[in-house]
Amino acid sequence: MKTALIIRHTPYEGVAGFRLPIEEAGYAIHRIDVLDPAFATVDLIAPDLVVMMGGPMGVYEAEAHPWIACEIERLGQRLRDNRPTLGVCLGAQMIAAALGSRVFPGPAKEIGFAPITIQPINDSPVRHLEGVPVLHWHGDTFDLPDDVELLASTELYANQAFRRGKWLLALQCHPEMGEDPRIETWVEEGGDCLAEAGLDADTILRRYGDHGPAAVAAGRAMIREWIAGLDG
Repeated sequence: MKTALIIRHTPYEGVAGFRLPIEEAGYAIHRIDVLDPAFATVDLIAPDLVVMMGGPMGVYEAEAHPWIACEIERLGQRLRDNRPTLGVCLGAQMIAAALGSRVFPGPAKEIGFAPITIQPINDSPVRHLEGVPVLHWHGDTFDLPDDVELLASTELYANQAFRRGKWLLALQCHPEMGEDPRIETWVEEGGDCLAEAGLDADTILRRYGDHGPAAVAAGRAMIREWIAGLDG
């Protein structure tokens, strides 16, 4: 059976809505947290698929989080080997860093449900998100790495999604979130970020209920198509 390794940078940001299409595609899912002592030696090359999720820290905070440098180094080898890899939010930023790009604070917190602008690329799996408000929860961005294809943008964050070939997909937004109850922990832990974005807990939770199911459905369609392309 094919294997998928989920890397969690914080316990409350898991694979969420993406679990279903990954399992449907025949992958046995394994999970590891970056604070697990075993993470320092876990093989990031062997899994058929690696999925790197989000987290509240910044890629540039390696002094406070020593596992960041270790992860980027081993991720870089996986990317050089063209091994199938998916990154979400911090995961996308880690991919950008591993490809040699700068990661840095963005112009403002981008939090809440809003659509992204899709590049007119016929075979882009991200087109499934067109016109669908998806969850944003980030304050960092990155320079677009060399030799990748930009797939989506927003007004504040130009680099919302990119790919390299068929094997690498990086997403700044969170199309996996919309039905996962862990959103309540996001809200509890991110009170300062919400305030900075001019939002409150009740507003974000209400919008989660309103927009979440459609966002997850679109996100699953995107992941199904991307995974199918790995075997094409």
